Amino acid sequence: MKSFYFLFILSVLALSCNTKETQNELTTGSYKASLLIQDNEEIPFAFDVLDEHNINIYNAEEVIKVHEISYNNDSVRIQLPYFEGYITAKISNDEIKGNFIKPSLNRTVPFLAKPNLTRFESTSEATQNITGNWETVFSPNSEEDRYIAKGIFKQNMNKLIGTFRTTTGDYRYLEGVMNGDSLKLSTFDGAHAFLFTAKATDSTLNGFFYSGNHWKEPFTAKLNNAYELPGADTLTYLREGYDKIEFSFPNEKGELISLEDDRFKDKVTIVQIMGTWCPNCLDESKFYADYYSKNKSKDLEFVALAFEVAKTKEEGFQLIKRLKEQTGINYPVLLAQYGSSSKIDAQKKLPMLNHVLSYPTSIFIDKKGKVRKIHTGFNGPATGDKYTEFIKNFDDFVKKLLKE
Repeated sequence: MKSFYFLFILSVLALSCNTKETQNELTTGSYKASLLIQDNEEIPFAFDVLDEHNINIYNAEEVIKVHEISYNNDSVRIQLPYFEGYITAKISNDEIKGNFIKPSLNRTVPFLAKPNLTRFESTSEATQNITGNWETVFSPNSEEDRYIAKGIFKQNMNKLIGTFRTTTGDYRYLEGVMNGDSLKLSTFDGAHAFLFTAKATDSTLNGFFYSGNHWKEPFTAKLNNAYELPGADTLTYLREGYDKIEFSFPNEKGELISLEDDRFKDKVTIVQIMGTWCPNCLDESKFYADYYSKNKSKDLEFVALAFEVAKTKEEGFQLIKRLKEQTGINYPVLLAQYGSSSKIDAQKKLPMLNHVLSYPTSIFIDKKGKVRKIHTGFNGPATGDKYTEFIKNFDDFVKKLLKE
């Protein structure tokens, strides 16, 4: 009988060891990842596997730390921070192959990663240098889709970094290469996956912008170091006859919150129109969370109105909870809408606005409840001096309202 139990235990231990051996895990080291899109193009990004449960993703100066990594036999699931998007893939000796998935939008993009490859290959010496500011038009031949932007680039030999600023926000940290007169720039942050390709002369750019595998549009640009976008404080405003905004939306407890609540009375209040799916909103939320934690003892409040692509109310609040936990937000984030991020529908929820042009948009309200300024979009850290300028202007204006 003892021999039987002894053999049984040995067999269980052997089975356990064999099971463990069949579970593949990510191997430490540097990788090039690619999201495979139309026109035989790819959206590349670089990442390091620090250990089986920690990854760093790189876009120029940005480092995205990823900790939510799980395994099942030969497969890995990589949950990107802040956003709902995730990568699911099979691990083999020389590659990681699968898909990048955004559930709420039903979008799937093929994913492939291989070790010890660079983000973009340098194949020839750069014949153009595009350092400077570029007056840019996306979809220049489409009245419906046309919009303006400002390209801001720095080039060192073949290496290229920068961003595009638009009237509604920036395209965050772009990193790429100039081969001959051809440029490629990309970024991946867990929500957006962008690729820009173009031919360059000493004063023009002509190319295409790819967003995931669902959008492609042309763009043109001309070198103009004096170019500036329209002021972000003039694009969204109250319609005639209004001097304040009103809303009533639920928090995670199901309580309806409005500006009439005691929390906001006789306070300077900043209303943030945002979504948990929005990278510019993430940049802004990080700044607001930090600013509020340092100034909440003053007569200052923040409240965010989340317009979510999540398919259900429950999923919407789960994403809000996750964002608050990962950014340290300590002010109310209300669910204003779920199932769509439509700006037309958002404007219907806030009919006193001429339109909701951008996520994010911030509304500055004085202690008497009057709207004093509406700021469209957000210049994030990737915009360099513009981000520094925004921080100073924001702080100066808030302090002015607090003194009144």
